[in-house]
Amino acid sequence: MQPQPFAGVRVEYDVPAAMRDGTVLRANVYRPDDGGAGAYPVLLTRLPYGKDLPGASLVLDPAQAARRGYVVVIQDVRGAFTSEGEWMPLLHEGPDGADTVAWAAALPQANGAVGMYGASYFGYTQWAAAHQRPDALQAMAPMFTWADADEPGAGNVTRYGVHELGLQAGWLLDWGLDPLARRYRGQPEALGRVVHALAREIDALPKGGYAELPLDPFGPLARVGLDAPMRISLRQRADEAMAAMTRIANAYALDVPVLHIGGWYDVFLAGTIANFTRMRAAGNMRQWLVIGPWTHGNVQRAQGDLDFGFASAGALMDLRIDLMSLQLQFFDMALKGTQNLFATLPPVKYFEMGANVWKTSTTWPPAGATAQAWYAHSQGRANGAGGDGLLSAERPVDEPADEYTYDPAQPVPTVGGPTLLPSVLRSGPRDQRTVEAREDMLVYTSAPLERALEVTGPVRAVLYVRSDAPDTDFVARLVDVYPDGTAIPVADGIARMRYREGVEREAPPLQSGNVYRVEIDLWATSIAVLPGHRLRLDVTSSSFPRWERNLNTGGDNYATTAMRPARQTILHDAEHPSHVILPVMEGTSEN
Repeated sequence: MQPQPFAGVRVEYDVPAAMRDGTVLRANVYRPDDGGAGAYPVLLTRLPYGKDLPGASLVLDPAQAARRGYVVVIQDVRGAFTSEGEWMPLLHEGPDGADTVAWAAALPQANGAVGMYGASYFGYTQWAAAHQRPDALQAMAPMFTWADADEPGAGNVTRYGVHELGLQAGWLLDWGLDPLARRYRGQPEALGRVVHALAREIDALPKGGYAELPLDPFGPLARVGLDAPMRISLRQRADEAMAAMTRIANAYALDVPVLHIGGWYDVFLAGTIANFTRMRAAGNMRQWLVIGPWTHGNVQRAQGDLDFGFASAGALMDLRIDLMSLQLQFFDMALKGTQNLFATLPPVKYFEMGANVWKTSTTWPPAGATAQAWYAHSQGRANGAGGDGLLSAERPVDEPADEYTYDPAQPVPTVGGPTLLPSVLRSGPRDQRTVEAREDMLVYTSAPLERALEVTGPVRAVLYVRSDAPDTDFVARLVDVYPDGTAIPVADGIARMRYREGVEREAPPLQSGNVYRVEIDLWATSIAVLPGHRLRLDVTSSSFPRWERNLNTGGDNYATTAMRPARQTILHDAEHPSHVILPVMEGTSEN
């Protein structure tokens, strides 16, 4: 039986905490109003978005948590809002996080046990602190966050060597007001000018600002003096010491319970899954993974062009519990020893789209899936949805290849998907028909399915390609085509050919007559493709501005403004069977 909540909460604002180098960070502290008689676990979150702003309470209401017997600490990270120091994304969060955990554990009314919570950047601050392995940290609930920042397929900087331009440039501009206000403190006229300039850059970014070259320095950021973090991330692979400051891998050895929360259309889905599976691989089995049909930071029922139903939303998941209560029950179990739903909750709870039901599993990916290849076919005219591209489980025999021209001056625009872009460029399951009408998009579509096909687990595409450029990109996308023609993206990925042998070093330039096998990680999904629907594989060479364009020159893609078109070829014959590999559930997963 849960204890009755406290009637009141006491809040102390701007409480200082000195870091090891003397920098003072400030936090708001919420405590049960019990006259100071009790001692409680601490729930800590650290964020750069302003502890006093509404966003600080969206993931978990600190007053409600305090009423339920916690000391709640919301701290501005170094260089943000009320805290001292210089703001530089990621670099200080490990040491500062560990210092703050120790400080929070010793606060009045704290009992020495600390749990951390938060989403996105303040999901990362949990992992960064855990990387330092502070003694008092005993539980975490990261939501919508990444693994190592520079990890090829699960970080927040690049996707297998392709820079996440849309995410980083948009984020740095959106959150540029506070660093500029600090920089021009006491200079009202200069601050007024730079705020107006910032607003212009934010407004112009989705309309054309993203297309500016070069990327280093990137004009929309450089003109308002916010380009330093992006310049660092563009060159981060060459600076091992700086990259090491953002890593979290040491956290996997920390034996603490973790509640991992993500979304099928979240830009950090791969990192969420990687953190869960790696903790378990390290022997830390007190791990839970929850994945909804959600986009980044949005846990509503309506996502993109679809409505996944009332039970899909974080307000009452599976008609059983809301996300805040789920987190509080997790911390009750981990920090108070309370027996609750986590005593019986399977390690994995995920939403199967299409069928629109929640399912559970003891593992990720769930047991019972069979890797099933679906092959591209055509008579050489698969350009656009009106072409002759087909997708089937039959291997190709003798078929002509498909060709298209990728011009970086006219890239395929990003439409939906797992993105974090300016809000006007909406993310999630959005109809792809506008981009599938383009000649520089190859479209391979199956016949209507006679029975439902449940695809749950990791998805990847294998393409056999040629290009007349020394370096170029290939994008693959799995699509669910509705009977009325609506084309909903399910999963996608990108490969840069100079990193075809791994991102640690660049491969030799492409030779125009050679065929190359490239495997593209489309991350993961869970979807029931329903009877009458069709499976589709889209292949192209860009999704802009989500990913920076490959300029096709083979040179430094960040420093140059030069670009050239590339003639791309996708082969699908007996020797070169381009295909997508789907994890098909033969039976039903645990429910």
